[in-house]
Amino acid sequence: MKKILILTFIVLISIGLIYAMTYYIRMDSFSFAVALNFTLMACTLIFTETMKSQLNSSYFNEKSWEKRGKIYESLGVHFFRKLLVVTGWEKLNKKSKPVEKNITALMNLHYRTKQDELGHLVIMVIVLGFNIFVAYKFGILQSLWLLVLNILLNIYPVFLQRYNRPRIERMINLNKRG
Repeated sequence: MKKILILTFIVLISIGLIYAMTYYIRMDSFSFAVALNFTLMACTLIFTETMKSQLNSSYFNEKSWEKRGKIYESLGVHFFRKLLVVTGWEKLNKKSKPVEKNITALMNLHYRTKQDELGHLVIMVIVLGFNIFVAYKFGILQSLWLLVLNILLNIYPVFLQRYNRPRIERMINLNKRG
C-alpha cells in the first residue's frame, strides 16, 4: 500500500511540474522541449526505481525482425552512440553505472537496459502527445523541437537499449558456461 501511495505521489508531482512548465514556458519553444524531456526523464527514473518491477515481459526479448541488431545499425545506432561519447553523456553514464565483467554486474546492466527502455518509451508517448497538441495549436513548424528532441532523447535511446540487450544476454550466457 505504501508503495502505491509513493508511486501515485510521484505521478502527481510529475503532472504538477509539467503543468507549471506549460504555464511558465512557451510550449512551442526549444526551452519547453528540453525542460519537458529532462523533467520526464527524472520523474520516470524515480518512478521505475521505486516500482522495482522485474520487467519480465516478453516485449523486452529480441524479436526476429530486429535481425540481431541489423535494423538498428541501418537506422544509425552507431552514429547515435558516437554522439553520446562526443557530448560526454556516455562518460557521465559510465561514472554513475560502471560496467564490470562479472555476472552480477552484467545482470544488473541487462535489467537497466529494460528499465531505461521502459522509461524512454513512456516519455516518448507523453512527448508525442505534446508534439501533436503543439502542432495543432501553434503549427507544425513550432512543434519541431518536440519532434527532434523526442527522436534524439527517446527513440534512439530505445533503439540503443534494444541493440545492446541481446549482446549483454550473450555475455551473461557465456559467463554462466565458463
